[in-house]
Parts: sequence; C-alpha cells; structure tokens
Amino acid sequence: MFIHIGGDTVVSTKEVISILDHQTMKSSKINKAFLHEKRKTIVDHSEEETKSYVITQDAIYCSPISSLTLKRRAQFVDSLDQVPFAQAEVEELT
Repeated sequence: MFIHIGGDTVVSTKEVISILDHQTMKSSKINKAFLHEKRKTIVDHSEEETKSYVITQDAIYCSPISSLTLKRRAQFVDSLDQVPFAQAEVEELT
C-alpha cells in the first residue's frame, strides 16, 4: 500500500524506514549532519513549508504534512493489510 505524503508524492509503506518531525531534525546536530550528508537524495516537490521528513532506503522526502498525520495514515494503511481476506464474501458478490 501507499501513503500520500503531500503534493503529488506517494510512498510505499514497505519502503518507509522512519517519519521524523521537522523540529526534531532542526534541533539535533546529528540529524542535521545526516541531512547534510544525504542532501543529494532529498526530494522536495512541495512548495509548502516542510513539517516532516519521510526516510526511505533510496531518498528522504520533505513533506508539508505533520509527522503525526503521516503516522496515522501509515497505521490506517497497515490496518487495511491486516484485514483477513473473506473469500466467501467475494463469491457472494459475483
């Protein structure tokens, strides 16, 4: 499944390593160094203010959506994956 992280960007939930708040990233020297080191892989398609960072294996995405909202979206998508597939219900519909 995918999470919409703002603008025209969606990311596979299986690729997400971490979702971090912008303020947390700004306040930590280690996080700033990490962003500086990975600056070539930062993807920022939004013209809005960055509120969070979505870290995947291949890139770091800047998102105008808060980290809490993104977390809820990821949990919702994960809960959809957990719903057992009811073959009998599908057969009734066809």
